[in-house]
Amino acid sequence: MLTPEEWAIVALSLRVSGVAMAVTLPVAFGLAYLLSRGRFPGRSLVDAVVHLPLVLPPVVTGWLLLLAFGRNGSVGGWLEAAFGVSVIFRWTGAAIAAGIMALPLMVRAIRLSIDAVDRRLEGAARTLGAGPWRTFATITLPLCLPGVLAGLVLGFARSIGEFGATITFVSNIPGETRTLPIAIYSALQIPGNDDAVWRLAGLSVALSLAALVVSEWLARRGQDDRAGHVL
Repeated sequence: MLTPEEWAIVALSLRVSGVAMAVTLPVAFGLAYLLSRGRFPGRSLVDAVVHLPLVLPPVVTGWLLLLAFGRNGSVGGWLEAAFGVSVIFRWTGAAIAAGIMALPLMVRAIRLSIDAVDRRLEGAARTLGAGPWRTFATITLPLCLPGVLAGLVLGFARSIGEFGATITFVSNIPGETRTLPIAIYSALQIPGNDDAVWRLAGLSVALSLAALVVSEWLARRGQDDRAGHVL
């Protein structure tokens, strides 16, 4: 059983990941659609920049976020001057870091689902008088929705496990930025605290495993749905 302090850590992690996904999902879908259907100069560069967090050391990503969202940064200075908002050393900053690190996985999963949509079905809808938006809402989106949900689940799991960028960007503050992986790291620093490490690590493994199973199920369901529409 988790202690009340550990339950608070779990609740904070879920809040951070939930907010991160709510903000990141529209961005991820827009980028995925642009990369799947768009043809424009610099498309390969945009693709590379989107996937950069996958190959950059997380500490570097966190440092870049610190430069951008710090009080003297271009984004952070504007937020504080215009709205009096600061994300440094706040759980909102942890959500930003989690969303940035999850973005490439989400874009990749959603893009693959959009690529798999049969263009002939969209063409048939157009010939029947449906406009671009109606075709998108009634054909494209329903067919790629399982892939979108799979990307959302993968992104959520990735944000739950985010450590390097978060601790670099917003530090390790109990009750504010100490998410599940940071709590595991903190527990490892205390001699004789193996029980807490086992509890938190076991919960982390269970959440990650469940997310992978759900994501795989959604991906297979999407394939079956597209096959049914073709048949």
